[in-house]
Amino acid sequence: MEQKKGAAMEKKEILEPEFKERLNKKFDELKWLYSELYHNDEQAFSYFLKMLHRMYQERRESLKELDRSREADASWYRSRDMFGMLMYTNCFGKTLNGVREHLSYLEESGVNYLHLMPLLESPKGRSDGGYAVADFRKVQPELGTMEELAELAKECHSKGMSVCLDFVMNHTSEDHEWARRARAGEKEFQDRYFFFDSWNIPNQFEETVPQVFPQTAPGNFSWCEEQHKVVMTTFYPYQWDLNYANPVVFNDMTENMLFLCNQGVDIIRLDAVPYIWKTLGTPCRNLPQVHTLVRIMHMAAEIVCPGTLLLGEVVMEPSKVVPYFGTVEKPECHMLYNVTTMATTWHTVATKDVRLMKHQLGQVFALPKKYTFLNYLRCHDDIGWGLDYDFLKQFGIDEVGHKRFLNDYLRGYYYGSDARGELYNDDPRLGDARLCGTTASLCGIEAAEFERDAEKLKKNIRLDIMLHAFLLTQSGIPILQSGDEIGQLNDYGYHHDPYKWDDSRYLHRGDFSWDDAKKRKSTKSREGILFRAIGKMKKLREKNPVFSADADAWIVETYNDHILGIGRYYEGQKMIALFNFSDQDETAWINEVEDYKDLMTGKKRAAKAVGIPAYDFAWLITSFK
Repeated sequence: MEQKKGAAMEKKEILEPEFKERLNKKFDELKWLYSELYHNDEQAFSYFLKMLHRMYQERRESLKELDRSREADASWYRSRDMFGMLMYTNCFGKTLNGVREHLSYLEESGVNYLHLMPLLESPKGRSDGGYAVADFRKVQPELGTMEELAELAKECHSKGMSVCLDFVMNHTSEDHEWARRARAGEKEFQDRYFFFDSWNIPNQFEETVPQVFPQTAPGNFSWCEEQHKVVMTTFYPYQWDLNYANPVVFNDMTENMLFLCNQGVDIIRLDAVPYIWKTLGTPCRNLPQVHTLVRIMHMAAEIVCPGTLLLGEVVMEPSKVVPYFGTVEKPECHMLYNVTTMATTWHTVATKDVRLMKHQLGQVFALPKKYTFLNYLRCHDDIGWGLDYDFLKQFGIDEVGHKRFLNDYLRGYYYGSDARGELYNDDPRLGDARLCGTTASLCGIEAAEFERDAEKLKKNIRLDIMLHAFLLTQSGIPILQSGDEIGQLNDYGYHHDPYKWDDSRYLHRGDFSWDDAKKRKSTKSREGILFRAIGKMKKLREKNPVFSADADAWIVETYNDHILGIGRYYEGQKMIALFNFSDQDETAWINEVEDYKDLMTGKKRAAKAVGIPAYDFAWLITSFK
């Protein structure tokens, strides 16, 4: 192995023992995969290894110490005290230094996993919310500097917080240096993208490649006027797809990722990772080469910065999501989003029927416990209705009609619905659309406050709390969108912003209201009720081993299609969790023999024919010790 490695790196280069040991463990597989993918390109592989060594040398000692401690506790991120929050820097603190000034609020909220939404340099008005990166080494100037990001990460570490950052790897902005040089006619840089002299090949791609945004950005290619050529742009015309079949692209993008890790970023969110390999005649999604690339990136991180995690953004059906975990022997992503459970949650809110949720969770519970999901109710993105329609067909449910019902219900267009959301990327041709809105507004809190209906408000706040209890009951890492902890409502101001008006996702991307946050101290305000309830449930999750990621979990039959039942068991603790998705009081027809107590009240409560008020829940727990 030493001889092989020596052939790939300069003989005079002295490798630190730590780096050398890590590299030796991965070298054979690393070279095999790289050579297979890039046709035995020894020069590219040699450069890749030298780049890894250089990035290791540039990593500051405090981060190397953190790496070592996390290597000693490889499951550190699976702890039940992990509690995340995602936010836009400008919305929460205006700047990175502003976020630092508010870290005490995050500590009060129990947050120890901070996801900062895209903040790298991108062009105003052509950034897709920061997902069109013009420079992977610079922060957007109005948000701060790369040095300030490193300082924020350092302070977060001192408080026991981890920092997550998006790594947009499928494409760059058309303003990126590579794109500018490609437009200027430099062949080397055109080869980093997909340039075509005519529409012939792009038209062949279009026959098999679906459209991501059929209304706002139809098609997968755009015309480059400067070169009179066609360039691949899967998402928006100003986002040029990178050609990962070119090893230079992979080498440089991996270096960009490791550069961010060296600023103190603990979790790298791989944005749109299923799209990164393109082959004519395929959907250009989830191709085998994608998994090879992610596996190599995983090993690169293990060699340079093993305290760093990869989070895969795979917004697809479960059969496409789970493979991104890789295998026990050859892992890919450390964590993945639990997208389908999120979408199924809102389906269940609208239908008040838990049968699909039982089916969905049954699949999740059957997966190996080592698989770590990020669980969430809402995030920065829209809700896509990627449900299991094959399962729903047995109940006579038609996909197109059901999507229309869900969108109508969650916009308040359906009789009896208090939800307030908006459509995103409506496609009348396919009868399809996605949905936007904050958790509180989708739960009906906005409507109840507008109507000044105290009873309705009480009930809809209860729904919001119940959904967060369900979130915290699941194995994995619960993530809140900033503002959900105080029930922040939709922000309709985006309609009047020339840079945002055509993207309804800004409905739930409003500025954090610090005035509303002050109301969290009130025992009667919506903000205070939600803040205390979520905080209490978070502390109970930390305290009780039954919430462990290694706990057994199963579906409890309640014999009531409105009440979801979940069982958990770990180290002598057993829990029966019950969630009533109906707006009417219901009974869970269970008959558990043990003596239980209600975890929220601390009082004894029999787990037999349990009555659950409308939109309420029960955490019933017993101990065998």
